[in-house]
Amino acid sequence: MTLQELRALREKGQKAMDRRVGGDRSIEIIVGMGTCGIAAGAKEALNAFVDELNSKDIRNVVIKQVGCMGFCHSEPTVEIKMDGMPDIIYGNVDPEVARTIVHSHILEKKLVDKHVFDRPSRDIVKEK
Repeated sequence: MTLQELRALREKGQKAMDRRVGGDRSIEIIVGMGTCGIAAGAKEALNAFVDELNSKDIRNVVIKQVGCMGFCHSEPTVEIKMDGMPDIIYGNVDPEVARTIVHSHILEKKLVDKHVFDRPSRDIVKEK
């Protein structure tokens, strides 16, 4: 491997790590990475979030990994926390759903209803 290739690899790794560090990030994506989540495809979903955020140059998002969230039957599970939206847990999040969450939930502030696993009661969320 050449020095230039090593530098490019380091830069790519640094960009991936920057996604996982807090700071002035107003949006959190929390991916359940327990053994049940990993077996169900959580790593692929996490990579899809990173790729989609990078491709759209969205910088105010931090991605965090946690252990089992206790929803093994709905793995991979992902929680989204952001201003102006209730905290939501999405279930059965594959890479396609991860990209949909970035587009709909994060950019358009619309819930991805088919994958909402848990959310606040109706008196908190106003339906249209």
